[in-house]
Amino acid sequence: MEEMASFHTDAYLQHLQKVMTVQLRKGSLSMQQLWEEPPSLQPSACWMASARDEASGFCYLNDAVLGILRLRQKFDRVLYIDLDLHHGDGVEDAFSFTSKVMTVSLHKFSPGFFPGTGDVTDVGLGKGRYYSVNVPIQDGIQDEKYYQICETVLKEVYAAFNPDAVVLQLGADTIAGDPMCSFNMTPEGVGKCLKYVLQWELATLILGGGGYNLANTARCWTYLTGVILGRTLCSEIPDHEVPMGCPPASLSQPETSLLTLLSSSLQFFTEYGPDYVLEITPSCRPDRNEPQRIQEILNSIKGNLKHVV
Repeated sequence: MEEMASFHTDAYLQHLQKVMTVQLRKGSLSMQQLWEEPPSLQPSACWMASARDEASGFCYLNDAVLGILRLRQKFDRVLYIDLDLHHGDGVEDAFSFTSKVMTVSLHKFSPGFFPGTGDVTDVGLGKGRYYSVNVPIQDGIQDEKYYQICETVLKEVYAAFNPDAVVLQLGADTIAGDPMCSFNMTPEGVGKCLKYVLQWELATLILGGGGYNLANTARCWTYLTGVILGRTLCSEIPDHEVPMGCPPASLSQPETSLLTLLSSSLQFFTEYGPDYVLEITPSCRPDRNEPQRIQEILNSIKGNLKHVV
């Protein structure tokens, strides 16, 4: 509770506690026990949209902000990178007035698309002006172009901001086949962006994010976990489950979690059909991102970053 109160208001947390107490009344855990349970490997944990005193976009506790605040206790300058389909508005708003946290968000920006913020002209406020970097992208983008944009922006950001630590949010709603029907990427494309950040060799907190095709979300985060561990995974999805109570002695906890992410229960195995492989094939959706507009956005970002000290 104390750590959550470092960002969220007391009144809001009290309201959440009342709501959750009702929901858990028939269960065995109290709200206090639930919040005090030690964390486990949970790729889906990133509720970056929630504000200090309200829920937003399926998010009611902003764990990305809480993670950044904890890192700020040790590191002077923290870089937040949001590679979700939606704009990371909650995190940006939380740090929009500070120069100690830079937020970078690559996202879909289109009239009527949630949350409706994150144009390239949104750059932060006060002392935080130019420390918010937004990269608005249109439908249909695929791996190669997305990585080129991501690498170009992050190279400029790294040189200008010189971060001491990174929080990286990797949503799976950018992947082909997601019900959002927007971007047209694969886990390999997201993985290239992840590798680019990891080569900085900074303290890095990696979070999951959106993803509404559950089978493809599991595929994506499994692949990304392999990237983090430096492991090349077999293409074929295993048709057995690894017992949670007795994983093979040769596997570490993250590796065990990686395997069980795809096959923790046989009842879900058919969701990975008909091919039952890790790879995801892009669709035939057209790319709406015009090269001239992308270059204008990159030039604008580069110009804004010249003001960062």
